[in-house]
Amino acid sequence: MTTSTWTDFRTAEPDFADTVRRRFAQYKHHVLATLRKDGSPRLTGLEVDFWEDEPHLGMMPNSRKALDLRRDPRFSVHANPGPDAELADGDVRISGHAVEVTDPAVLARFVEGRTPPEPFHLFRVRPTEVVRVGLEGGDTMVISTWRPGRPLRTIRRGNDG
Repeated sequence: MTTSTWTDFRTAEPDFADTVRRRFAQYKHHVLATLRKDGSPRLTGLEVDFWEDEPHLGMMPNSRKALDLRRDPRFSVHANPGPDAELADGDVRISGHAVEVTDPAVLARFVEGRTPPEPFHLFRVRPTEVVRVGLEGGDTMVISTWRPGRPLRTIRRGNDG
């Protein structure tokens, strides 16, 4: 799949990008999917930090998820759905490639104003797909999908047969 930058996504679909960012901001912890060495999925919790207006994934040194991403950068991160079944603000996820940030000057800037446990790994998100699923009118499911180089696609599905 073609990757892009968050800036490319935000430029192409500013309202959708804002919706996704707000949804991730509602809760601190989210769920990350990575690929183990044998190709099977691994799900773990983490925080998504929109630093310098781009999503970043931070993790402890040599954590399994960090080692997974170093070996195979493909991931999907799902926003915390919240405490109930309402999903009033929809359900969002970002899939793509994680690029490790190794430049000491960039890492030093990231630490400014934050207190991450050090040392740490930091990965910048390069999206291949951004999806939001929500309800409209109480009974119509609305699925919006963005992929690099394609227009935003929205599908509506109802329970009316």
